[in-house]
Amino acid sequence: MTSAVRFTVSLFLATFFLLLRASAAGQDPKPKPENTISVHLGEPVPAQKFANPPKFWISDVIDRSGNPQPMLVLKERGGIFLDRQPTVIVREALEESLRAANLLAMDANSADLVLKIYLFQFGLAQGSQLDFFGKVEFTAMVKNLKSGESLEVKAAGTSIAKVAVRKKNIQKNVQDDVEESLRDAVRNFLRGQQLKDAVGALRKSTDAAPAPTPNP
Repeated sequence: MTSAVRFTVSLFLATFFLLLRASAAGQDPKPKPENTISVHLGEPVPAQKFANPPKFWISDVIDRSGNPQPMLVLKERGGIFLDRQPTVIVREALEESLRAANLLAMDANSADLVLKIYLFQFGLAQGSQLDFFGKVEFTAMVKNLKSGESLEVKAAGTSIAKVAVRKKNIQKNVQDDVEESLRDAVRNFLRGQQLKDAVGALRKSTDAAPAPTPNP
């Protein structure tokens, strides 16, 4: 075999393997039982104390992340998926904590304040090539149904970055990171000054509204 032929064969093989690797890398991972995690709050987050405790109702949780695959938390290393939509997980976490604090209304009609949640991020944020940390970010529109007024309350939570080197630890690290950031975001919302100020302002707007004129 001449050197020219050997060069041609080597070039062909190299190109073939590069295309094969690119094709494999371009394939999206698929959810399977072994790469799916179930994220839960664990225990309810204690809410702050209100002088006149309102009853909240969550009308909707809307995904505003722009992520076409919101249940895919990590694409590398075969992929890691959530078992439920992030909007469902966030609603469960908020309702669980509000219920534990006796702040959850039975329905929208019995609520003092209605929450509409806009979820902007849920999952992981990359710190470097080898580490990652959880991040959850949402905005709540708090509405007083009686006055029709609404105020915006923002909340965000993060977790401490964990190195993801050993493959068998990656899935557990991802679940711990996401759960920690979820708990942090719920805590920042329920115990934050923004919610306290919003509740106070919206309740004042109702108290200041004129009483209905009785019929003669």
